[in-house]
Amino acid sequence: MLHLDCMTVTGETLGERLSHVPSWVDRDVIRPLADPYQKDGGLVALFGSLAPGGAIVKRSAADPRLFEREGRAVVFSSLDDLAARIDAPDLDVTADDFLVLQNAGPKSGYAMPEAGYLPIPAKLARAGVKDMVRISDARMSGTAYGTIVLHVSPEAAVGGPLALVRNGDRIRLSVSGRRLDLVLGEAELAQRRAAYRPLAVRAERGYARLYLQSVLQAEMGCDFDFLRKA
Repeated sequence: MLHLDCMTVTGETLGERLSHVPSWVDRDVIRPLADPYQKDGGLVALFGSLAPGGAIVKRSAADPRLFEREGRAVVFSSLDDLAARIDAPDLDVTADDFLVLQNAGPKSGYAMPEAGYLPIPAKLARAGVKDMVRISDARMSGTAYGTIVLHVSPEAAVGGPLALVRNGDRIRLSVSGRRLDLVLGEAELAQRRAAYRPLAVRAERGYARLYLQSVLQAEMGCDFDFLRKA
């Protein structure tokens, strides 16, 4: 599958370089197509009523037992709200719930930080819970572990469906079906959309203003709109 005629920095083609060491392939590291390390890819793109523009789950770092689930939403409206309440002893949460973080995407004012790795609530961690479904419009480090859905788009700050989720709502996750859905009737969704007020994030000048005006959503790479080909 390699293009062996590709030139390398040595002045030789890739094929010439590889011909110097015929036994260069370590099959413990580079596996043949017939015997892959995993038969499925490490990342899965999800779509559905909660993520019309898409979302990402890192399947290779997640617990397969959580791949096909429906759970109750426990919602945090911002990173500040998450920090203030996640370890509260009276937080209404169980291991079967879905933690939902809103307003951590590109236009949120937090600028889509590596905050998608929502911590396990303290009282669940003490009880031995190691993983649970976590959903946000933020991102996370590639080394993080867990059943974590990231980059939900459109983000909450621009009025995406994530902004409409409330405590107690039901969310359905299907990794096999590539789906992430808010289990809610259209009439209720329409009522919530009508009552929604956009997040008030402002910048008077400079790069911050340019960023807030022009940054695109996650599925478009959080690029600036004026850098896109017309």
